[in-house]
Amino acid sequence: MRSSAFVYPWDVVGDPEAAGRIAHLGVRQATLASAYHSTRALTPRHPRHRIVTASHAAVLYPVGERWEGRTPRPYAAGDWAPGDAYGEAADALAGAGLDVHTWVVLAHNSRMGEEFPETSVVNAYGDRYPWAPCIAQPGTRAYLVDLAVEAAVRPGAGGTELESLGWYGLAHLHGHDKTAGVGLGEAGQYLMSLCFCPSCRTGFGQQGLDPDELAASVRRALEPVWRGETPGGGWEAVEKLLGGEPAAATRAWRDSVARSLQAETVAAVGSAAPEGFRILLHADPVSYHCGANAGVDPGHILSVADGVVVPCAGGPGLLTPFAERGVEGSVLAANFTVVSGMGGRPAELGEDVAGAVGRGATEVRLYHAGLASDEDLSLVTQALARLG
Repeated sequence: MRSSAFVYPWDVVGDPEAAGRIAHLGVRQATLASAYHSTRALTPRHPRHRIVTASHAAVLYPVGERWEGRTPRPYAAGDWAPGDAYGEAADALAGAGLDVHTWVVLAHNSRMGEEFPETSVVNAYGDRYPWAPCIAQPGTRAYLVDLAVEAAVRPGAGGTELESLGWYGLAHLHGHDKTAGVGLGEAGQYLMSLCFCPSCRTGFGQQGLDPDELAASVRRALEPVWRGETPGGGWEAVEKLLGGEPAAATRAWRDSVARSLQAETVAAVGSAAPEGFRILLHADPVSYHCGANAGVDPGHILSVADGVVVPCAGGPGLLTPFAERGVEGSVLAANFTVVSGMGGRPAELGEDVAGAVGRGATEVRLYHAGLASDEDLSLVTQALARLG
């Protein structure tokens, strides 16, 4: 079974042993970040550093000429990935015998939201989410499509994996976060993720909703939540809070926006890519879900992309809707965290992969070769050897 490990350029650049170490795991592919959000990352084996702080979302290669005179435009990386860090790392990984695919983070960019606040999701209370570009806005969509093309189709890459190609909402791993005091539940998260920027207000109007009345309804629906009543999960809980017809109309608008962006982006990347280039999306099979694993309609996304990368750290259940609606040849890559300090299960990787295969997985992704300890990587190597 084909397996791939996620890698950052700073895991490889400056460490002459890194590429060979990753190849020794038994993976066939390295999925290497070419555009990534801000982060603070451990590098437990690097000879020059142990912590890398990427202070803002950036492309990890020189910004292309297509962006001259445009705003917003991708930000260059700082000293954590200078020059063509992606290209240097890709060459080293390829030299170790690995296929290299790009890993591209799209609708998740706090610096863009801070410098261009009008691009951000705006909730029903008027609060902006700078980490969450609104994918309904024409300018933001054009930016995301062009970024996807440039960051995905890097020299020598055999494919790409597109993360955050959909709605981002309230949920966000934020510095010194203090948002867990009230249990929002899945329904509360959805309501707090609805966007009321001008583009979305127009979109809600096209669905027969008055955006002012809708925002007021959202605020009323959330009042019991602020008092401590945690709503249930599933779409039924959203309908209970907001009402069936308004809830359906909001979902119709948001689903149509995400579907069209996903189809447009995949088509644009495919047109720019060489023959045989594979395009996968990090995806959640529940279309109204937000975040890095974008909510999608399984049948639709597998009709336009080559496959999906599905989070399986909590079990393989999310694979089933894709397996049931996939087309022949679709890639269903089960994504497992193998960093024990981040909740991963490297010692149970063989068992977890077997469960995923039983749900339809055709490939495996391992998060993350650069972050894991030596012990974790040893367990991964043993598990992949047994899987063959």
